[in-house]
Amino acid sequence: MSDTNNSTAEALFEKALSVAEKHLEAALKEAGPLAAYVAVAMIEVAVNQAVEETTHQDVVDMLHDLANQIEQDADEEDE
Repeated sequence: MSDTNNSTAEALFEKALSVAEKHLEAALKEAGPLAAYVAVAMIEVAVNQAVEETTHQDVVDMLHDLANQIEQDADEEDE
């Protein structure tokens, strides 16, 4: 992927994150004491929807990338 395409993809993903975060915050506020469950349920719903929009392998790859980011963040916090 060229640098221009990569930059465009990153910008689109950042916009998508912003939209998702806005809606997640609203859902968590509405959920009250169920917020932790709603957050996890939204992950499941999002994964199921993503599979319908793309391929199983694309979603698996994205989830692996996300898991790696989480582990790296945890390792950095431990240092």
